[in-house]
Amino acid sequence: MKSSAAQLVLRTAQSLRNAARGALVWGYERRLAREVRTHGRMPQHLGLILDGNRRFARASGLQRELGHSIGADKAHEVLQWCLELGIPAATIWVLSTDNKGRDPQELAHILSLLEKEARALATDPRIHANRVRVRAIGQHDGFPAHVLAALKDLEATTAHYDGMRLNIAVGYGGREEIVDAVKRHLHAQAQAGQTLSGTAQTLTPEDISAHLYAADIPDPDFIIRTSGEIRLSGFMLWQSVYSEYYFCDVYWPGFRRVDFLRALRDFQGRDRRFGR
Repeated sequence: MKSSAAQLVLRTAQSLRNAARGALVWGYERRLAREVRTHGRMPQHLGLILDGNRRFARASGLQRELGHSIGADKAHEVLQWCLELGIPAATIWVLSTDNKGRDPQELAHILSLLEKEARALATDPRIHANRVRVRAIGQHDGFPAHVLAALKDLEATTAHYDGMRLNIAVGYGGREEIVDAVKRHLHAQAQAGQTLSGTAQTLTPEDISAHLYAADIPDPDFIIRTSGEIRLSGFMLWQSVYSEYYFCDVYWPGFRRVDFLRALRDFQGRDRRFGR
């Protein structure tokens, strides 16, 4: 009996500590949200490198695929946070060109999730209420036809919207994007009757920028990467020349609103000089 009573006291004490800790985090999050909203300066184009799904699963004793599934749910949460704060554009990096070489079972699960989420977004009331235009960017050669169909349907469903711009970078690599942009420019110049020599002599950075996957939205001014890795891994190489970076230690599935607000507060405190 004494042992049971002692265990009950310990459990009660632990519950009280957890409740107190939760209340402190909640209060801190509310204060952060007020600070961020009061400051007012939001990223005009937020880049998100969603890293750490597999490590989250491993650390939590879960199957690898479940880490990706939880990560997909987290992306929905972060979309809501962006909408609440009025962030006008975001690019989320879901799958890189290098990731295409992963274990076939894992890759199949990621593509299945991609199809599922694309179809869910196409009917998501938030997308339509906020007039979010969604676009998939990257190289999609080799994707299953049903996955491509889901992405195309999502793009077509939201193509006429003029609200937030959401880019889903899938099968994406920064080097590949630059190469594709150069190819597009060369083809356009050839169709206009320009010689290769003439094209080379007149080539400008603006020519390449005009042929990037999402050329019609501003370059990302703020990029967040989760999981503690301090590198870009090729994310928007051309566009990120003046981006501000924020590296968060938490794995993507564990990324909390308080982590998001901390990142934004950090961004708001920076002096962007653009090389000047």
